[in-house]
Amino acid sequence: MRIYGAHFWKGLALGVPVVAINAFAWTASGEVLYLILPLTALLVSASYVGAISLVSGVPLRSRAALDGYGVAVLVFLPFPLLAAIYVLPGIAWLALIGLAVPAAVVEGIGARASFARGFRLARADFVHVLGGLATLALVVFITQFSLYFVLREFAESTRIAAAALASLVVSPLVFLGAAVLYGDQEARLRSRG
Repeated sequence: MRIYGAHFWKGLALGVPVVAINAFAWTASGEVLYLILPLTALLVSASYVGAISLVSGVPLRSRAALDGYGVAVLVFLPFPLLAAIYVLPGIAWLALIGLAVPAAVVEGIGARASFARGFRLARADFVHVLGGLATLALVVFITQFSLYFVLREFAESTRIAAAALASLVVSPLVFLGAAVLYGDQEARLRSRG
């Protein structure tokens, strides 16, 4: 929350891809909906790498950020399918493999090494990573729904405008929280080594 508050406008920009994905999902129909999986991976990856850059200070215009973006796309590609089964398999996937993205961005290592490093970081305290991501998802879901309800009922916004505003403002918390989680796991791994 402090990072989001200290860099509000940059943090708010992290929610723009989520709003774009939601807008596409709300308006698309038929076979076009199959494009949502790759579109989600491409846009959510940009938000996650942006959050990692914001938390770590690594410039977005760097080779490490570009490598991290590629790793993020690979990590996020199966997530919507896993989350469609039930949310927990998707979160477990991100807990197990998702720390490869900040490993690539912050440590500047290649894709293969970042997946190995991310897996090692997750194993340092898998319950902490899984619980942290599940908590972030739950808090964002509840907060976003509450904000949507308030905007829709009391501000006389349309349903779509209220949902878009709620996503824009609240969704950056997931990306920033996951970026902070990397630092926690890195410290846990260091303390064990």
